[in-house]
Amino acid sequence: MPLKPNSTAHNSTTKMISIEELLEEFKHLADWEERCDFLIDLGFELPAMPDSEKTEANRVHGCQSMVWLTTDLKQVGDQKVLEINADSDALIVKGLIAVLLAIYNSKTPEEVLNIDVEQYFSELQLDKYLSSQRKNGLFGMVERVQQEAKTLSGQT
Repeated sequence: MPLKPNSTAHNSTTKMISIEELLEEFKHLADWEERCDFLIDLGFELPAMPDSEKTEANRVHGCQSMVWLTTDLKQVGDQKVLEINADSDALIVKGLIAVLLAIYNSKTPEEVLNIDVEQYFSELQLDKYLSSQRKNGLFGMVERVQQEAKTLSGQT
């Protein structure tokens, strides 16, 4: 079943943290507990996802928690960039969504497909501290974003 842009409402006025800011912030956090608390705080800053978008079609499967994710293409200047909206019923997962947004949001579909996400996860030590179930869910979200980028760029 082909994926299509499926988001109808976004709060694009919310400025999320950039991946560069996130990497810099993590350098100053002493241990995983502080990083986990910071991730949870980031999750509270996620733009709200309307309940109408929390559908089975938007659900990311493979996640331990409930996760919903939508994408759309947004015209910015002379290029179209991915606009991602996501939510979860788990606080830590909301923080991981904020990480994904920092990495992928406002990038062209081609840029999304060329990002070495595992390098970012390694720098943030997510690969080291997340449980295998959380890692599987995180990579499920990554796969979903990459699939949507392929679809939106016409590569599928």
